[in-house]
Amino acid sequence: MTTTNLNSSKETAHFLATYAATMLAAGGSSARCEKTVHRIAEAYGTTAEITILPHTVMATVWDKDHSQSFSVGEKLPVTGLNFYVISRLSRLSWDIRDNGITLEDAKNEFRSIMKKPRLNPWLVTLLTGLANASFCRLFEGDWRAMLIVFIATVNGFWIKNALHKEWKWDMRLAVLCAACCSSVIACAGFMFHCTDTPDIALGTSVLYLVPGIPYINSVSDLIHGHLLCCISRFIEASVLTACLGIGLSVGILLMNIQYF
Repeated sequence: MTTTNLNSSKETAHFLATYAATMLAAGGSSARCEKTVHRIAEAYGTTAEITILPHTVMATVWDKDHSQSFSVGEKLPVTGLNFYVISRLSRLSWDIRDNGITLEDAKNEFRSIMKKPRLNPWLVTLLTGLANASFCRLFEGDWRAMLIVFIATVNGFWIKNALHKEWKWDMRLAVLCAACCSSVIACAGFMFHCTDTPDIALGTSVLYLVPGIPYINSVSDLIHGHLLCCISRFIEASVLTACLGIGLSVGILLMNIQYF
């Protein structure tokens, strides 16, 4: 095996490990990550296998003769959910296969994707408030209940991000505090009798904190045989859900609302 081929296989292994770790950290499912990695490896004339763990991914790349392999481990970066990254990385894998993009060009495109700035946080906060208010309407809440839910969501979402991203609090504690804040604000419907559906406003005020993506990915992992990741993601999502429930209960107790 030539030195050039050895270096090429090493570079491919490093790229695939970084690629897979980034896609998983952004919220991609294990099955999708596997498919895209295999697609890229085949396009470069190699065979790749990835081992996905809860916080680490390992990529093993074999050369064309299957005589030598390289294994690279990569820790999942802390990036948060990012559907733009998932879709663009998936598109990149197709471009590599269909358009014959070189490994160097693929690396440059990968860096370009990662440099793309996220949406303005204030815009995300506003849209989250509108989405949660829509949930309130979906459960037949009136427009005043929707307004309460919007205010509760905007404040709670801002607090969660501030505690976790700026003050570096643990996500579970940030979710608990955000749920408590939102539920306290949502109790305005009971305190001031300003809506005919105060119970719906209170019940939907914390729905933005439900960890839907980890739950969905855990089911996907179960279906595709990634049992370790399935259990890890399900437990993580369950803990966040428990924190949500505790924060909601604390808010109700603080406002002395006889909700149950």
